[in-house]
Amino acid sequence: MDAGTIPSSGPEVSAARRRFRLWLALAIALVPAVAAHLAYAWSIRDGWVQACNPYWDGCTSISRAARHGDGNTLFKLIMLPVAVVSAVLWREAWEWLRRRNRAPGPALRASGAVAAVALATYVAFLGDAGEFAQWLRRYGALAYFAATYLAQIGFVRHAWHLGDRGAPLQAMFALCVLLLVFGLVSVWATGTLDDPMKDQVENAIEWNLGVFFTAWFLSLAWLWGRERPGLPRAVG
Repeated sequence: MDAGTIPSSGPEVSAARRRFRLWLALAIALVPAVAAHLAYAWSIRDGWVQACNPYWDGCTSISRAARHGDGNTLFKLIMLPVAVVSAVLWREAWEWLRRRNRAPGPALRASGAVAAVALATYVAFLGDAGEFAQWLRRYGALAYFAATYLAQIGFVRHAWHLGDRGAPLQAMFALCVLLLVFGLVSVWATGTLDDPMKDQVENAIEWNLGVFFTAWFLSLAWLWGRERPGLPRAVG
């Protein structure tokens, strides 16, 4: 099979369905990034957080940037629907693999569902007072990142066996490696560094992990955008 071509799922999948998947991936890639940066800009404007380059200085976390005032309202209005879109995307990713005779099993859809619920929980309680709300935010964020990462590496593993290993899938694999490395560095920082350096490093890593997640879903859109109708299915 040509390494530059993704096999289609057959004539039964319409062009509208392929465009739908492409837009799903683009939405999950770009909308959270826009929401985080808009919320951060509004929080700076209203004096809730200081202005800096959070990717390097780590002066604030994504949560703190969207925790108060109008920035919090904006973030919730945007990100709660994103949680629903996330669940739909992973269902479509599972179906995309299945139609190519690559049965992904239940783990991919389960990880995607957990990620969607965790994201909705995190966003819903962002900015709420109380220890229970704080606990839900903390573990909702952790569960979202962990479950999304598991879904990502599961998708890459199955897609790799379809035979196409072109640039989009290679980029997705490389980003999975980077996500793992930065995650391990975050664990190291939490266990060894002292405040305020620990918070700064953790915050900077969090923002950069967001970039890698954005890039991974853009690569998924790239992968799906290269799909051509009318070609035979790949055999896993």
